Amino acid sequence: MNKPLFEVIDQPIDVQEVIDKVVRREAGAVTTFIGTVREFTKGKRTLYLEYQAYEAMAVKMLAKIGTEIQERWPDAKTAITHRTGRLDISDIAVVIAVSTPHRKDAYDANEYAIERIKQIVPIWKKEHWEDGDLWIGDQLEQTPYPTGKPEMEENK
Repeated sequence: MNKPLFEVIDQPIDVQEVIDKVVRREAGAVTTFIGTVREFTKGKRTLYLEYQAYEAMAVKMLAKIGTEIQERWPDAKTAITHRTGRLDISDIAVVIAVSTPHRKDAYDANEYAIERIKQIVPIWKKEHWEDGDLWIGDQLEQTPYPTGKPEMEENK
């Protein structure tokens, strides 16, 4: 059974599984972006992140990004998996794999994908620091919320 190209999951991401979704004979390049949880952001020490998603819409938006990539780079094949829940430092939050016949298109399409995720996919990140926490993301003001908007919190 083939796994979907675009997924939101609450378990650790298997990087090779995402790559395998786009490997094909006509592709001479596969680029992979692995987004991980970093410890310091703008000088603040992060303890962990919490991701929440409007899952059904997030999967649709990831697929939309795949369609946009296909329109811009017709020979590209894309797979994206994003994780939700609590993620500790160095955990993988997102994996994007793109295959194309030539490397430049694969690089460009992969970069396009991560930027679009930040813009349109209803996945929200709450950063937890030693002195407080805060929801982060441009999507907070642009998305319909089926069960209420994530609570915006200032540093406590």
